[in-house]
Amino acid sequence: MMPSSSAIICLAYILGLLFTAVPWGGVWVLGLGILGAVFFRRISIGWRVSNKREKSITKARTGNNLPLATPHPNVWLIAGLVGLLATFYFNLRIPQPGAKDISNFVSSENNNNQEQLVIVRGKVASNPRLTRSQRGQFWLEAMQLDEVKNDQGPSDVPQGVTGKLYVTVPILQATGLYPEQEIAVTGMLYKPKAASNPGAFDFQKYLKQEGTFAGLVGKQINVIDEERKWGWWQVREQIVQSHVRFLGVPEGTLVSAMVLGGKAVDLPYDIRDLFVKVGLAHALAASGFQTSLILGVILQLTRKTNKGVQFFCGSLGLIAFLCLAGFQASILRSVIMGFAALIGLALERKVQQLGSLLLAANLLLLFNPVWIWDLGFQLSFLATLGLIVTATPITKRLDWLPPIFASLIAVPLAATVWTLPLLLHIFSVVAVYSVPLNIITTPFISVISIGGMFSGLVSLIVPDLGSYLSSFLYYPTHLLIQIAEFFANLPGSSVAVGSISIWQMLIIYGLIIATCLVRWWQKRWWFAIFLTIILVVVPVWYSTNNLLRITLLATDNEPILVIQDRGKVTLINSGSEGTGRFTILPFLKQQGVNQIDLAISSDFFANENDAWLEVVNDLPIKSFYAYSAQLEKNLEIQAIQNKIGEYKGIYQPLGLGQVVNMSAGIVQFVNDALPIFKLQIFGQNWLLIGNVKSQQVEQLMKNGSLSSPQVLWCLPESLQDLVKVLKPSVAIATTNNLDNKTISAMSQETKLFFTGKDGAIQWTPNDGFQAFIQVTENKSSNL
Repeated sequence: MMPSSSAIICLAYILGLLFTAVPWGGVWVLGLGILGAVFFRRISIGWRVSNKREKSITKARTGNNLPLATPHPNVWLIAGLVGLLATFYFNLRIPQPGAKDISNFVSSENNNNQEQLVIVRGKVASNPRLTRSQRGQFWLEAMQLDEVKNDQGPSDVPQGVTGKLYVTVPILQATGLYPEQEIAVTGMLYKPKAASNPGAFDFQKYLKQEGTFAGLVGKQINVIDEERKWGWWQVREQIVQSHVRFLGVPEGTLVSAMVLGGKAVDLPYDIRDLFVKVGLAHALAASGFQTSLILGVILQLTRKTNKGVQFFCGSLGLIAFLCLAGFQASILRSVIMGFAALIGLALERKVQQLGSLLLAANLLLLFNPVWIWDLGFQLSFLATLGLIVTATPITKRLDWLPPIFASLIAVPLAATVWTLPLLLHIFSVVAVYSVPLNIITTPFISVISIGGMFSGLVSLIVPDLGSYLSSFLYYPTHLLIQIAEFFANLPGSSVAVGSISIWQMLIIYGLIIATCLVRWWQKRWWFAIFLTIILVVVPVWYSTNNLLRITLLATDNEPILVIQDRGKVTLINSGSEGTGRFTILPFLKQQGVNQIDLAISSDFFANENDAWLEVVNDLPIKSFYAYSAQLEKNLEIQAIQNKIGEYKGIYQPLGLGQVVNMSAGIVQFVNDALPIFKLQIFGQNWLLIGNVKSQQVEQLMKNGSLSSPQVLWCLPESLQDLVKVLKPSVAIATTNNLDNKTISAMSQETKLFFTGKDGAIQWTPNDGFQAFIQVTENKSSNL
């Protein structure tokens, strides 16, 4: 079979896996294969004539009779069958909990916020890491489960279980744990939930991709096995310690992350977030750059030996790097391509980079087809594809520059071109200064990576010497962080453009491919860029300037409203600490929001609005109103005022009865003593009621301070009484504490939503009120 035929079949396998996101995707791929076979069979006569002419010309010129490499029509039929089989293979390999998986032992009461105290015995499967909430996190291979009932201790008969657990414990409990150590963890077992808000992180999906279906909030750890078995984690730990010893944190951990990869090193989140924000996340991902350095150094040191020795030493280097950095898709891809280069060197044959990339993709997806939807896998292959097919043409167009500068520009630009559409689809944000920042920092990244590898290798032999050598990396590492911070603080360093649809993304990739393959587009590459900008900007601009929507985000206590009125955005309340970072900002970025026009903070539903600082640090606020009674309680108000002043925004206290006008309506505090918030939005009356007795609300209605609203938000324990008194059309609470009979009776006159079950609640003029989780499930069922 000719190489072109092999490539077609390999691409068909990848296409089949991608089409698992489409209804009857495998049948579509098979249909394309059949169409291809019919089409090429009809024109095969013309190809044969052309082939005979090519043979005669070639023979006349060179004396050789070489056939033209054209795929046989049957190849397309085989490719279609391969794509169809790929969809079946994907479904067979989707992680599913086994019969004795520990997730099957999570009680239904636990899903209703009732604690299920258990003791899980198993083996530690990873080094502990620090979470954003300052808890220790590690993976645990579960072996045995004991349920604790009423503080009477564990049950008499423990159950044998299987499966992997996502475990979080107090940081001191996790200190000193290491892989393969046998421990018993006492804590609360739970099943992860899907994302409750648009744009939010889907914890359930993340754990499923890791083959995990349950988590454990640990309280205490008892170590059963003290024996320290040798593992690559010890080598990794020694390298990290050698870097941190004289460099400190974060410089030392950053050097380690650039050598071993961010997933193998517990890098502080502020540095990780900084590099992601400015477009330097690739520097923290162990992949082709590190393998290229390793092979380059090894081959240079063994250049005077024979090919067999070079192949052996290079293979050892790649295997050692793989074991240290971990078996991740991006690392495996780079190692496979490294081996392809070594084989080509040993056989004295030139390796086709595009062919080796395609081979690596198919090998990895045969090993684990679920990786096709792993973001790290996708970005790694797209970036490498960009370097292979786009970097050289860009370099040629920059031939008026010195070669070294042309290369510095071409490499990050090529990678950006191929990864940006996917990043826009997933994250909705553009790092504006990414390309110039990568050009500036490439020398720093190269020096730090080479120096970190060398000092880490030396530390395995002479630890003190390795630590001393790594100390020379302090200034370039510190300067790299300062450069990243400088670009992050520039105006417009990151711009939210809104999440582009999958069809927009595919059209953009079609334009990129056409620019690489079709001569007409190659000459008009500027036109492709223009169409791409139009394709991204125009739909976002039209949607933003015509959108009327109210979103009540799903939170644990305080109601958070986002009102979008034809480009004007109002945010009411911010929730507790972490809500701004993990709930509000992801939603606003998905919507392409780069500025909040009006923000209103009340102290009625929570003791503090801790998340306002998280929001204002990321997005400018033009006008900010805070309830005057809150000023004495919230210590962060001054910091918020200062930040709003930097954006030249307006900060105003809000008193009892004061009306705040917004583009969509008005907002008013009803009573100084009672937590009641009144809104008129798009012609609807909303009431947000905190901890208030129904008799107090009834009294306010009698004296005319309140009227029956169309929409009511209240605490779960007050829901039944307030619905009876106010008779709203729609009532929303966080959780459902009522029995089915009561819910059924209430639902006859009032539409009920529970954000704990339904997720965020959204209203638009055309669709009315919709639950985010229900809409998401409907889309999934359609697929």
